[in-house]
Amino acid sequence: MKYYIVAGEASGDLHASNLMKAIKRRDSSAEFRCFGGDRMEAAGGKLVKHYRELAYMGFWPVLSHLGTILGGARLCYQDLRDWNPDAVILVDYPGFNLSLAKKVHRLGIPVYYYIAPKVWAWKSWRVNSIRRYVDEMFSILPFEEDWFRRHSYSIRYVGNPSVDEISAYLKDKKRKPAIEDDGRRVIALLAGSRRQEISRNLPVMLEAIKDIDCIRPVLACAPGIEPEFYDSIIGQRDDVEKVYGNTYGVLESAYAALVTSGTATLETALFKVPQVVCYKVPAKMTASLFRKLFIKCRFVSLVNLVSFSEVVPELLGGDMNPENVREHLMPLLSDTTERRMQLEGYNQMKNILGPAGAPDRAADDIVNLLSTSNQPA
Repeated sequence: MKYYIVAGEASGDLHASNLMKAIKRRDSSAEFRCFGGDRMEAAGGKLVKHYRELAYMGFWPVLSHLGTILGGARLCYQDLRDWNPDAVILVDYPGFNLSLAKKVHRLGIPVYYYIAPKVWAWKSWRVNSIRRYVDEMFSILPFEEDWFRRHSYSIRYVGNPSVDEISAYLKDKKRKPAIEDDGRRVIALLAGSRRQEISRNLPVMLEAIKDIDCIRPVLACAPGIEPEFYDSIIGQRDDVEKVYGNTYGVLESAYAALVTSGTATLETALFKVPQVVCYKVPAKMTASLFRKLFIKCRFVSLVNLVSFSEVVPELLGGDMNPENVREHLMPLLSDTTERRMQLEGYNQMKNILGPAGAPDRAADDIVNLLSTSNQPA
Protein backbone atom coordinates (compact mmCIF):
# COMPACT_ATOMS: atom_id res chain seq x y z
CA MET A 1 0.00 0.00 0.00
CA LYS A 2 1.01 3.60 -0.59
CA TYR A 3 0.57 6.05 2.30
CA TYR A 4 0.86 9.83 2.06
CA ILE A 5 1.43 11.40 5.49
CA VAL A 6 1.32 15.08 6.45
CA ALA A 7 2.63 16.49 9.76
CA GLY A 8 3.41 20.13 10.51
CA GLU A 9 5.63 20.31 13.59
CA ALA A 10 8.20 18.46 15.69
CA SER A 11 5.76 16.46 17.83
CA GLY A 12 3.76 15.44 14.76
CA ASP A 13 6.97 14.34 13.05
CA LEU A 14 7.79 12.11 16.03
CA HIS A 15 4.31 10.59 16.32
CA ALA A 16 4.01 10.07 12.56
CA SER A 17 7.39 8.33 12.36
CA ASN A 18 6.33 5.80 14.98
CA LEU A 19 3.03 5.23 13.20
CA MET A 20 4.96 4.59 9.99
CA LYS A 21 7.11 1.97 11.72
CA ALA A 22 3.99 0.29 13.11
CA ILE A 23 2.35 0.23 9.66
CA LYS A 24 5.52 -1.32 8.18
CA ARG A 25 5.30 -4.16 10.68
CA ARG A 26 1.83 -4.97 9.36
CA ASP A 27 2.26 -4.06 5.69
CA SER A 28 5.65 -5.19 4.38
CA SER A 29 4.99 -3.51 1.03
CA ALA A 30 4.21 -0.11 2.60
CA GLU A 31 5.54 2.95 0.78
CA PHE A 32 5.50 6.41 2.36
CA ARG A 33 5.64 9.87 0.89
CA CYS A 34 5.34 12.80 3.24
CA PHE A 35 5.29 16.42 4.24
CA GLY A 36 7.03 16.23 7.61
CA GLY A 37 10.41 16.12 9.25
CA ASP A 38 13.66 14.29 9.80
CA ARG A 39 12.14 11.48 11.85
CA MET A 40 9.59 10.65 9.16
CA GLU A 41 12.36 10.59 6.58
CA ALA A 42 14.45 8.32 8.82
CA ALA A 43 11.45 5.99 9.15
CA GLY A 44 11.48 5.44 5.39
CA GLY A 45 9.35 8.26 4.03
CA LYS A 46 10.21 10.20 0.90
CA LEU A 47 10.28 13.74 2.26
CA VAL A 48 8.69 16.18 -0.19
CA LYS A 49 8.89 19.25 2.07
CA HIS A 50 10.13 19.84 5.62
CA TYR A 51 7.63 21.17 8.17
CA ARG A 52 9.97 23.98 9.28
CA GLU A 53 9.40 25.68 5.91
CA LEU A 54 5.69 26.07 6.74
CA ALA A 55 5.64 26.30 10.55
CA TYR A 56 4.11 29.71 11.20
CA MET A 57 1.63 30.61 13.92
CA GLY A 58 -0.20 33.77 14.90
CA PHE A 59 -2.13 36.18 12.69
CA TRP A 60 0.71 38.38 11.40
CA PRO A 61 3.33 35.65 10.87
CA VAL A 62 0.81 33.59 8.92
CA LEU A 63 -0.35 36.61 6.92
CA SER A 64 3.18 37.73 6.09
CA HIS A 65 4.12 34.21 4.94
CA LEU A 66 0.80 33.44 3.29
CA GLY A 67 2.36 33.03 -0.15
CA THR A 68 4.79 30.43 1.19
CA ILE A 69 2.03 28.55 3.02
CA LEU A 70 -0.32 28.54 0.03
CA GLY A 71 2.51 27.48 -2.24
CA GLY A 72 3.26 24.59 0.09
CA ALA A 73 -0.41 23.57 0.11
CA ARG A 74 -0.52 23.56 -3.70
CA LEU A 75 2.68 21.54 -3.89
CA CYS A 76 1.36 19.01 -1.38
CA TYR A 77 -1.92 18.50 -3.21
CA GLN A 78 -0.29 18.28 -6.64
CA ASP A 79 2.35 15.83 -5.43
CA LEU A 80 -0.28 13.74 -3.66
CA ARG A 81 -2.54 13.65 -6.69
CA ASP A 82 0.33 12.64 -8.98
CA TRP A 83 1.48 9.86 -6.64
CA ASN A 84 -2.10 8.60 -6.11
CA PRO A 85 -1.72 6.90 -2.70
CA ASP A 86 -4.04 4.26 -1.28
CA ALA A 87 -4.60 6.44 1.80
CA VAL A 88 -3.75 9.86 3.18
CA ILE A 89 -2.88 10.10 6.89
CA LEU A 90 -3.08 13.56 8.43
CA VAL A 91 -1.34 14.28 11.74
CA ASP A 92 -2.68 17.24 13.78
CA TYR A 93 -1.80 20.57 11.97
CA PRO A 94 -5.51 21.39 11.37
CA GLY A 95 -5.32 24.65 9.42
CA PHE A 96 -3.33 22.99 6.67
CA ASN A 97 -4.64 19.44 6.96
CA LEU A 98 -8.38 20.06 7.04
CA SER A 99 -8.13 22.13 3.87
CA LEU A 100 -6.17 19.29 2.29
CA ALA A 101 -8.73 16.71 3.50
CA LYS A 102 -11.46 18.46 1.52
CA LYS A 103 -9.46 18.20 -1.71
CA VAL A 104 -8.37 14.61 -1.09
CA HIS A 105 -11.96 13.58 -0.36
CA ARG A 106 -12.92 14.73 -3.85
CA LEU A 107 -10.28 12.40 -5.29
CA GLY A 108 -11.94 9.43 -3.60
CA ILE A 109 -8.83 8.60 -1.54
CA PRO A 110 -9.50 7.51 2.09
CA VAL A 111 -8.55 10.20 4.62
CA TYR A 112 -7.42 9.06 8.06
CA TYR A 113 -6.59 11.54 10.83
CA TYR A 114 -4.11 10.54 13.54
CA ILE A 115 -4.10 12.97 16.49
CA ALA A 116 -7.39 14.82 16.27
CA PRO A 117 -7.44 18.60 15.80
CA LYS A 118 -8.23 20.32 19.09
CA VAL A 119 -11.59 21.60 17.91
CA TRP A 120 -12.95 21.15 21.44
CA ALA A 121 -10.70 24.06 22.50
CA TRP A 122 -11.18 26.51 19.64
CA LYS A 123 -12.76 26.70 16.18
CA SER A 124 -15.34 24.05 17.03
CA TRP A 125 -17.03 24.71 13.68
CA ARG A 126 -14.23 22.68 12.09
CA VAL A 127 -16.04 19.54 13.22
CA ASN A 128 -18.32 20.06 10.21
CA SER A 129 -15.35 19.63 7.86
CA ILE A 130 -14.21 16.58 9.80
CA ARG A 131 -17.63 14.93 9.40
CA ARG A 132 -17.62 15.59 5.66
CA TYR A 133 -14.05 14.87 4.66
CA VAL A 134 -12.37 12.58 7.22
CA ASP A 135 -13.15 8.88 6.94
CA GLU A 136 -11.68 7.83 10.30
CA MET A 137 -10.28 9.78 13.22
CA PHE A 138 -7.78 8.25 15.66
CA SER A 139 -7.65 10.14 18.94
CA ILE A 140 -4.78 10.23 21.46
CA LEU A 141 -6.75 12.00 24.21
CA PRO A 142 -9.45 9.96 26.02
CA PHE A 143 -11.90 12.81 26.64
CA GLU A 144 -12.17 13.52 22.90
CA GLU A 145 -14.38 10.48 22.28
CA ASP A 146 -17.26 11.97 24.24
CA TRP A 147 -16.83 15.43 22.72
CA PHE A 148 -16.94 14.18 19.15
CA ARG A 149 -19.83 11.82 19.93
CA ARG A 150 -21.83 14.79 21.18
CA HIS A 151 -21.12 16.41 17.83
CA SER A 152 -22.39 13.43 15.85
CA TYR A 153 -19.02 12.00 14.84
CA SER A 154 -17.53 8.74 16.11
CA ILE A 155 -13.77 8.55 16.68
CA ARG A 156 -11.40 5.88 18.00
CA TYR A 157 -9.24 6.44 21.08
CA VAL A 158 -6.06 4.43 20.50
CA GLY A 159 -4.01 5.55 23.51
CA ASN A 160 -1.40 8.27 23.77
CA PRO A 161 1.83 7.89 21.79
CA SER A 162 3.84 9.87 24.33
CA VAL A 163 3.38 6.94 26.72
CA ASP A 164 5.02 4.69 24.13
CA GLU A 165 7.81 7.09 23.27
CA ILE A 166 8.83 7.84 26.84
CA SER A 167 8.58 4.18 27.85
CA ALA A 168 10.85 3.21 24.95
CA TYR A 169 13.29 5.98 25.86
CA LEU A 170 13.54 4.90 29.50
CA LYS A 171 14.06 1.25 28.48
CA ASP A 172 16.96 2.16 26.20
CA LYS A 173 20.00 1.06 28.18
CA LYS A 174 22.33 2.71 25.66
CA ARG A 175 21.03 6.21 26.29
CA LYS A 176 23.51 8.69 27.66
CA PRO A 177 22.61 11.44 30.13
CA ALA A 178 22.02 14.80 28.50
CA ILE A 179 23.35 16.54 31.59
CA GLU A 180 26.12 15.54 33.96
CA ASP A 181 25.00 15.82 37.59
CA ASP A 182 26.77 18.59 39.47
CA GLY A 183 24.61 18.57 42.60
CA ARG A 184 22.34 21.45 41.60
CA ARG A 185 18.65 20.97 40.81
CA VAL A 186 17.95 21.20 37.10
CA ILE A 187 15.12 23.47 35.98
CA ALA A 188 14.02 22.47 32.49
CA LEU A 189 12.90 25.29 30.21
CA LEU A 190 10.57 24.14 27.41
CA ALA A 191 9.58 27.35 25.65
CA GLY A 192 7.84 25.98 22.56
CA SER A 193 8.69 24.59 19.14
CA ARG A 194 8.12 27.67 16.96
CA ARG A 195 10.03 30.94 16.84
CA GLN A 196 7.00 33.02 17.71
CA GLU A 197 6.28 30.94 20.81
CA ILE A 198 9.89 30.94 21.92
CA SER A 199 10.37 34.68 21.47
CA ARG A 200 7.32 35.38 23.66
CA ASN A 201 7.79 32.76 26.37
CA LEU A 202 11.51 32.34 26.88
CA PRO A 203 12.33 35.92 28.00
CA VAL A 204 9.69 35.71 30.74
CA MET A 205 10.96 32.31 31.87
CA LEU A 206 14.54 33.58 32.02
CA GLU A 207 13.57 36.63 34.06
CA ALA A 208 11.51 34.48 36.45
CA ILE A 209 14.45 32.22 37.38
CA LYS A 210 17.02 34.99 37.64
CA ASP A 211 19.10 34.84 40.84
CA ILE A 212 17.39 31.76 42.31
CA ASP A 213 20.09 30.01 44.32
CA CYS A 214 21.27 26.44 43.71
CA ILE A 215 19.36 25.79 40.49
CA ARG A 216 20.67 24.88 37.07
CA PRO A 217 18.53 26.23 34.19
CA VAL A 218 18.68 24.00 31.11
CA LEU A 219 16.94 25.00 27.89
CA ALA A 220 15.60 22.16 25.75
CA CYS A 221 16.06 23.59 22.26
CA ALA A 222 13.48 22.73 19.63
CA PRO A 223 14.57 20.89 16.48
CA GLY A 224 14.84 23.09 13.43
CA ILE A 225 15.59 26.26 15.42
CA GLU A 226 19.11 27.53 14.85
CA PRO A 227 21.41 28.25 17.84
CA GLU A 228 21.74 31.91 16.83
CA PHE A 229 18.03 32.43 17.43
CA TYR A 230 18.30 31.22 21.01
CA ASP A 231 21.47 33.22 21.55
CA SER A 232 19.68 36.40 20.45
CA ILE A 233 17.15 35.89 23.27
CA ILE A 234 19.48 34.64 26.00
CA GLY A 235 22.00 37.41 25.34
CA GLN A 236 24.93 37.64 27.73
CA ARG A 237 23.53 35.33 30.39
CA ASP A 238 25.97 32.51 31.10
CA ASP A 239 23.81 30.63 33.63
CA VAL A 240 21.57 28.98 31.01
CA GLU A 241 22.70 25.75 29.36
CA LYS A 242 21.33 24.70 25.98
CA VAL A 243 20.65 21.11 24.96
CA TYR A 244 19.77 20.36 21.34
CA GLY A 245 17.77 17.38 20.13
CA ASN A 246 17.32 15.71 23.51
CA THR A 247 14.28 17.06 25.33
CA TYR A 248 13.70 13.70 26.99
CA GLY A 249 17.26 13.75 28.32
CA VAL A 250 16.65 17.17 29.84
CA LEU A 251 13.39 16.06 31.45
CA GLU A 252 14.96 12.88 32.78
CA SER A 253 17.45 15.03 34.74
CA ALA A 254 15.03 17.79 35.74
CA TYR A 255 13.70 18.50 39.22
CA ALA A 256 11.11 21.03 38.03
CA ALA A 257 10.15 22.70 34.74
CA LEU A 258 8.65 25.76 33.09
CA VAL A 259 6.69 24.55 30.08
CA THR A 260 4.82 26.21 27.26
CA SER A 261 1.44 24.54 26.82
CA GLY A 262 1.31 21.68 24.33
CA THR A 263 2.53 18.10 24.07
CA ALA A 264 5.49 19.09 26.25
CA THR A 265 3.24 19.46 29.32
CA LEU A 266 2.14 15.85 28.96
CA GLU A 267 5.71 14.65 28.38
CA THR A 268 6.89 16.53 31.46
CA ALA A 269 4.19 14.86 33.54
CA LEU A 270 5.10 11.40 32.22
CA PHE A 271 8.68 12.04 33.34
CA LYS A 272 7.22 12.97 36.75
CA VAL A 273 8.69 16.47 36.75
CA PRO A 274 6.58 19.09 38.58
CA GLN A 275 5.88 22.05 36.30
CA VAL A 276 4.41 25.48 35.80
CA VAL A 277 2.57 25.85 32.48
CA CYS A 278 3.33 29.19 30.84
CA TYR A 279 1.80 30.68 27.72
CA LYS A 280 2.39 34.29 26.76
CA VAL A 281 0.30 36.01 24.09
CA PRO A 282 1.25 39.20 22.21
CA ALA A 283 -1.44 41.41 23.70
CA LYS A 284 -1.62 42.26 27.39
CA MET A 285 -4.69 40.50 28.67
CA THR A 286 -5.76 38.57 31.74
CA ALA A 287 -6.08 34.81 31.76
CA SER A 288 -9.86 35.08 32.01
CA LEU A 289 -10.08 37.32 28.93
CA PHE A 290 -7.64 35.06 27.05
CA ARG A 291 -9.85 32.05 27.80
CA LYS A 292 -13.01 33.92 26.86
CA LEU A 293 -11.66 35.02 23.49
CA PHE A 294 -9.67 31.98 22.43
CA ILE A 295 -10.24 28.90 24.59
CA LYS A 296 -13.55 27.09 24.89
CA CYS A 297 -12.62 24.71 27.70
CA ARG A 298 -11.67 24.96 31.35
CA PHE A 299 -7.96 24.17 30.93
CA VAL A 300 -5.27 24.53 28.26
CA SER A 301 -2.62 22.06 29.42
CA LEU A 302 -3.05 18.44 28.43
CA VAL A 303 -2.22 17.33 31.97
CA ASN A 304 -5.23 19.15 33.40
CA LEU A 305 -7.51 18.32 30.49
CA VAL A 306 -6.86 14.59 30.75
CA SER A 307 -7.17 14.67 34.55
CA PHE A 308 -10.34 16.84 34.60
CA SER A 309 -8.72 18.83 37.43
CA GLU A 310 -6.04 21.44 38.04
CA VAL A 311 -3.00 19.25 38.59
CA VAL A 312 -0.55 21.90 37.34
CA PRO A 313 -0.83 25.71 37.48
CA GLU A 314 -1.54 27.50 34.21
CA LEU A 315 -0.30 31.06 33.69
CA LEU A 316 -1.80 32.48 30.53
CA GLY A 317 -1.80 35.75 28.64
CA GLY A 318 -0.97 38.75 30.79
CA ASP A 319 -0.95 36.55 33.88
CA MET A 320 2.29 35.03 32.66
CA ASN A 321 4.81 37.46 34.05
CA PRO A 322 8.12 36.88 35.88
CA GLU A 323 6.63 37.48 39.31
CA ASN A 324 3.78 34.99 38.88
CA VAL A 325 6.00 32.35 37.28
CA ARG A 326 8.51 32.63 40.10
CA GLU A 327 5.79 32.51 42.76
CA HIS A 328 4.43 29.23 41.37
CA LEU A 329 7.86 27.70 40.71
CA MET A 330 9.40 28.22 44.14
CA PRO A 331 7.18 25.69 46.01
CA LEU A 332 8.21 23.02 43.48
CA LEU A 333 11.90 23.33 44.35
CA SER A 334 11.64 21.38 47.62
CA ASP A 335 9.54 18.61 49.17
CA THR A 336 6.31 20.57 49.60
CA THR A 337 2.61 19.80 49.52
CA GLU A 338 2.40 21.46 46.09
CA ARG A 339 5.11 19.21 44.70
CA ARG A 340 3.63 16.02 46.18
CA MET A 341 0.15 16.87 44.90
CA GLN A 342 1.43 17.31 41.36
CA LEU A 343 3.22 13.96 41.44
CA GLU A 344 0.07 12.22 42.72
CA GLY A 345 -1.94 13.91 39.99
CA TYR A 346 0.52 12.63 37.39
CA ASN A 347 -0.10 9.05 38.53
CA GLN A 348 -3.85 9.47 38.12
CA MET A 349 -3.37 11.07 34.69
CA LYS A 350 -1.26 8.15 33.47
CA ASN A 351 -3.94 5.69 34.59
CA ILE A 352 -6.51 7.60 32.55
CA LEU A 353 -4.29 7.57 29.45
CA GLY A 354 -4.02 3.80 29.62
CA PRO A 355 -1.26 1.45 28.49
CA ALA A 356 1.29 1.91 25.74
CA GLY A 357 0.56 0.76 22.18
CA ALA A 358 -1.07 3.78 20.50
CA PRO A 359 0.85 3.57 17.16
CA ASP A 360 0.22 -0.19 16.94
CA ARG A 361 -3.51 0.15 17.61
CA ALA A 362 -3.82 2.94 15.03
CA ALA A 363 -1.78 0.96 12.49
CA ASP A 364 -3.95 -2.12 13.05
CA ASP A 365 -7.08 -0.11 12.31
CA ILE A 366 -5.65 1.67 9.26
CA VAL A 367 -4.26 -1.46 7.61
CA ASN A 368 -7.44 -3.45 8.36
CA LEU A 369 -9.67 -0.67 7.01
CA LEU A 370 -7.67 -0.50 3.79
CA SER A 371 -7.59 -4.27 3.41
CA THR A 372 -11.34 -4.46 3.84
CA SER A 373 -12.04 -1.64 1.40
CA ASN A 374 -9.81 -3.26 -1.24
CA GLN A 375 -11.50 -6.64 -1.09
CA PRO A 376 -13.74 -7.48 -4.07
CA ALA A 377 -17.46 -7.15 -3.45
